[in-house]
Amino acid sequence: MSVWQRFFRGVLGRGADQSTSAPPAPAPAQKPARGEVDLGFLVFEQTGEVLAAERLLKQKGFAVEVKAPPAALRRGCDMVVVCPLMACLQVQSLLKEQQLEPLDFVPVSDPLLAPVSLFQTTDFGDWFMVRAANMKITVEKATGRIVNVSGGGCPDVPYLAGLLLGRHLDEAGEPVLKGRTLCSYALQKALEEARRQWHG
Repeated sequence: MSVWQRFFRGVLGRGADQSTSAPPAPAPAQKPARGEVDLGFLVFEQTGEVLAAERLLKQKGFAVEVKAPPAALRRGCDMVVVCPLMACLQVQSLLKEQQLEPLDFVPVSDPLLAPVSLFQTTDFGDWFMVRAANMKITVEKATGRIVNVSGGGCPDVPYLAGLLLGRHLDEAGEPVLKGRTLCSYALQKALEEARRQWHG
């Protein structure tokens, strides 16, 4: 009895003709990797629309994330809102009700269309720096203390930097609660990512 005959007898519960070789079973369809076809992203004209859409959708319980658009698609601002593909109709309907209609909704059907992380991390030995959009936070690895805040150009950056410098990551205030600019949002994202990396 061939291997395939024993397989069909044992798994499918059917006998097989021992004098005839069983045909090879068809290969199962390969399941696409998560993030390639089950996600999509919303493209907006203005950064403020991205922030408002993210806030609204998270309040409504949608699993969304802000990322940078792929190099193959540079439209609108430098941020996109990533959301589950199956929820796209609900998401777009909700946004339309709040007058936050995106320029486009793009399914991630190709690796070249995958959004990229907002974060860039640089290792300086005893310190590491996390960049989110135009804001950077540098942290001492041994202590988790914030030693530098830079970037931006918004009027509230000096104030926000003063709230963070010299503080432990877990004790630092939340920039997004103290500022109202894109810089405060980017600094909040950098802080959250620095915390995640430091805690491992």
